[in-house]
Amino acid sequence: MSRSFWKTQQAVSLLVVLLCSFLIVSGCSSKKRISRVDANETIDLSGNWNDTDSRLVAEEMISDALSQNGQSRPWLMNFAKDKGKNPAVIVGSIRNKSDEHIATGTFVGDIERAFVNSGNVRVVAKKEEREGVREERQDQQANASVETVKQFGQELGADYMLLGEINKILDQEGNEKVAFYQVDLTLTDLQSNEKVWIGQHKIKKYIARKSYKP
Repeated sequence: MSRSFWKTQQAVSLLVVLLCSFLIVSGCSSKKRISRVDANETIDLSGNWNDTDSRLVAEEMISDALSQNGQSRPWLMNFAKDKGKNPAVIVGSIRNKSDEHIATGTFVGDIERAFVNSGNVRVVAKKEEREGVREERQDQQANASVETVKQFGQELGADYMLLGEINKILDQEGNEKVAFYQVDLTLTDLQSNEKVWIGQHKIKKYIARKSYKP
């Protein structure tokens, strides 16, 4: 074979070696670094609504719904006085009217937990949860002992329903932007349709991205 052929083969072999080396180095450099952090630690990467926003907004708004200046809100005080027990609340839909994905189910769960942990409110299961419980109760009619079977028609009816929505306004210029969130919640008497509490919470985030010059 000619000398030019061997030179061509050597060049191809060298190219293959260099390509393999590049792929190996690239693979190593793109390896993810993962570390565990405290679930309550605040970490903002994108500036979007996150788990910290969900938890803090829920806790602060429910605290406001139940008390003001260390005293119970009128709706809660009057109910306890008239009925002699804590009111039952059902958390309805929280509509996401922003331009980003927000896990409203997690927010609803945070609200329910804040209500329950207050010790002043009983929380009724949501519609989809009640359906599962009713299926179990139906199964008990045929399979549970007489002493432990749970009867139909004994569910706790909610006295109030909480509904709400999340809105967002985004202002952006170049590498800077301001994200403004507003959460509105309304607690309504299911008997009279009277709005007994209206709450609002606002979050404003400034996000600046560094521009890298070559």
